Amino acid sequence: MSSVILTRLKQRSFDNPYQEAILSLLVAADRFNREIESRCEQYGLTAAQYNVLRILRGVHPDGHPRSEIIARMIHVAPDVTRLIDRLERLDLAVRAKSDADRRLSLTFITPKGLTLLDNMRDEFDNINRALADRLTEAEALQLAQLAEKVYSISE
Repeated sequence: MSSVILTRLKQRSFDNPYQEAILSLLVAADRFNREIESRCEQYGLTAAQYNVLRILRGVHPDGHPRSEIIARMIHVAPDVTRLIDRLERLDLAVRAKSDADRRLSLTFITPKGLTLLDNMRDEFDNINRALADRLTEAEALQLAQLAEKVYSISE
């Protein structure tokens, strides 16, 4: 058993190694979620808005329908339509009808959205460097593989 997680949670023991693993994952995820939220707040965004902008940058100059944005999100937001509305009000995204199917609305990242992501890059590179200070590349790959093994259980 890890003394770090026991100390962090102020516990003496865990019922089993699986409980320890789950709690360790939750604490680690919370740490990174708070760090990401904090960095996003500096730019007037939420982590969910940042996530949507990253998704849209990945297909730029094309756009995505709302359903595809939802499918690609890390944390599924309860109301993606309102989230996109807020990005539009900030001039970071724009919606337009699809040329192929006029019933379909696509969301695109704007030049202002691309610039904002470029300006935020150093903030997120710092988060990556903080992890690189603690893990080797091989350990990071192993962690990613183990996490994938865990989150693919329900899929």
